[in-house]
Amino acid sequence: MRELSLHILDIAQNSIEAGANNIEITVNEDESSDLLTICITDDGPGIPEAILKSVTDPFVTSRKTRRVGLGIPLFREAARMAGGDLEIQSVAGRGTQIKADFKISDIDRAPLGDMAETIALLIVCNPHVNFKYMHSRGKAKFMCSTNTLTEMLGDIPIGSPSAVPVIRGVIKKGLEHVQAS
Repeated sequence: MRELSLHILDIAQNSIEAGANNIEITVNEDESSDLLTICITDDGPGIPEAILKSVTDPFVTSRKTRRVGLGIPLFREAARMAGGDLEIQSVAGRGTQIKADFKISDIDRAPLGDMAETIALLIVCNPHVNFKYMHSRGKAKFMCSTNTLTEMLGDIPIGSPSAVPVIRGVIKKGLEHVQAS
């Protein structure tokens, strides 16, 4: 994938399909340590231990619709190409956390991509899921959640197409505040 936001979209979609009700997406740009960290945490059923050990293998998937699962292996490869790595922690019945680190200055690091569009689409297309998105760069921080956006939208349903520009705008303004890359 050409942008890291597309990996985030893919991993979040996996969480949704697994039955997660709450998904937290955190992006931390720490220029002092030359590290971009992306963390996606959910409260889904977790990854069974037998599969967890081989989940980074593209030929292992728990899906019944196809025999390969490329999302996590591609995300791990993107991190490794940029001088980082990927870690997965999962507890049955409690959820999963996928954390990827990228060296900011690495020439092979993919651009972050359009996080405002990615998060807005995740929220609007999955109104039954509670999302929390946090983005920090240095001391500047931005946070939004489905709950705060629902309050902000008032009578506009969070899952309606008319919510997209509002949510996208809130996120874009927040990312400008943190001067996200």
